[in-house]
Amino acid sequence: MRPNSIKTILMAASVALASTAVAQTTTLTLDDAVRIALSDNPTVKVADSEITKQEYAKKGTLANLMPTLDFSAGYNRTLKKQVMYMGDMKGFGGGSSEGTEGAEGTEAASAMRDGIKVGMDNTWSAGFALSLPLVNAQLWKQLSISADDVELAVEKSRQSRISMVSQVKQAYYAVMLAEASRDALKENYDNAKKKYDDINQKYQQGLSSEYDLIRADVAVKNVEPSLFDAENSIVLAKWRLKALIGVDLDMSIDCTGSLNDYTDRLYDGYMKVDTTMLAQNSSLRQIDLQQRQLLKSRDVAKSAYYPTLNLSFAYQWNAMANDFRFKDYRWNPYSTLGLSLNIPIFSGGRRYNSLKQTKVQIDQLALTRLDTERNLMVGVRQSVDKMRTGIRQYESACKSVDQARKGYDIAVKRYDTGAGTLLEVNDSQLALTQSQLNRSQAVYSYLVAQAQLDETLGTEYTYEK
Repeated sequence: MRPNSIKTILMAASVALASTAVAQTTTLTLDDAVRIALSDNPTVKVADSEITKQEYAKKGTLANLMPTLDFSAGYNRTLKKQVMYMGDMKGFGGGSSEGTEGAEGTEAASAMRDGIKVGMDNTWSAGFALSLPLVNAQLWKQLSISADDVELAVEKSRQSRISMVSQVKQAYYAVMLAEASRDALKENYDNAKKKYDDINQKYQQGLSSEYDLIRADVAVKNVEPSLFDAENSIVLAKWRLKALIGVDLDMSIDCTGSLNDYTDRLYDGYMKVDTTMLAQNSSLRQIDLQQRQLLKSRDVAKSAYYPTLNLSFAYQWNAMANDFRFKDYRWNPYSTLGLSLNIPIFSGGRRYNSLKQTKVQIDQLALTRLDTERNLMVGVRQSVDKMRTGIRQYESACKSVDQARKGYDIAVKRYDTGAGTLLEVNDSQLALTQSQLNRSQAVYSYLVAQAQLDETLGTEYTYEK
C-alpha cells in the first residue's frame, strides 16, 4: 500500500473520530447547568424527599385525634380452677351434722368442708374496641407543631436549592476561568512559536545569532508546561461541574460563553446590591420557624397540666367449655360504653421541669439568631468588598492589557528592525499574558463574590431564557 494511501486513511479516521466526539459533546449554558442540578442532584432530591417525610409525619399526628378501632381475640386454659366456700351453709341444706340425713346432707357437708370449684377449662373471647380522645390539649398543640415541621422542611429544601445554585454558578465560572487562562497561555505559546519560526528562518539565512534561536526555543518550551496545566485545569473544572449537576463524569460537555460576556454586568450588579435585605436568608428563616415551634412546645408543656377526656366502647363475645366441640359452644355477647377522665395532680416535677427546659431553649435560640445575623452581615460586607475590589482590579487589568499589548507590538517591531533584543520581546509577552490572566481573575472573583452574596441574601436564581 502506498504511503499516500495510508496517510489518507489515517486522516479520514481522525476526521471520523473528531466528528463522533463533536456529536457526543453536550453544550451547556449556565441556565442548563442550574436546571439539571436542581432536578438531578442527590442533595436536592434528599431535601425534597424530606418535605414528603414531614407531610406523612403530620398526617400521623393528625391520626391521633381520630377514633381507634381494634379487634382482639384470646384463649385461656384454666390449669387449676378457683374454689369457692359457702360459709356455714345454713339455710342451704348445710348447717350442723345434726338433722342432716341422706345424700343431700352429705354433699352439703362436703361442699362446706372442701369448697366448690368454679369455671370451665377453656375460655374463648373475641371482640372490637373503639376509643376516641374527646379533650386532649397536648394533641391539638402537637398538630400545629407538625405543620411547622413541614414548613421547616420546605425552607431547608429552599436553602439546599439556593446553595446548589451558588455552587453550580461558581463551578461554571471556574470552567470559564480555566478556559480564559488556557486561551491567554495559548496566545503566548502561538506568539512564542511564531517568533521561534521567524528566528529559525533568519538563522538559516545567517541573519540571526544562535543565542537568539536558543532563547526563542527555550521560551516556547517554558510555555508548554503551563499550557498543559491549563488544559488539565479545564478537565478538572468540568469534572467538578458534572459532579455537582449530577451527570456522568465521562460525559463530554462544552460550556458556552466566556468571562468577557459578564463584564458589562459588573457595575450594574454592584449598584443593585442591598446589604440590608437579610429577610430572605434561609438560615434566619429556619431559626424563626424553630422559634415558633419552641413557643408552641411551651404551650404543649403547659397543656400537660390540663385534664383529658376519652370515650371508649367495646363489644365482645365470650364462650366457656370443658371440651373443644366448637359447634356446641354458646357465644355470649356483651358491650360497654364509658368515659375516662384523667386529671394530672402530681408527677414528681416532670411537667414543671419540662416547661422550664423549653423556656431555656427559647432564650438560647434568640441568642443564636442574634449571633447568626451578625455573622451574616459580616459575610455580606465581605462579599460586597470583594465585588468592589474585583471591579477595581478589572479596571486596572484592562488598562494593563492595553498597555501590555501595545508594548509587545513595539518590542516586536524593535526586534524586527534590529533596534531591540529578544529579551524585550519575551518580557513584553510575559507582561501581556500576566495582564490577561489578571483581567480574567478579576472578573471571576467578582462573579464568585456575587454568587456568594446571592446565597447569603437568599436570592432566587433568575433564568435568562
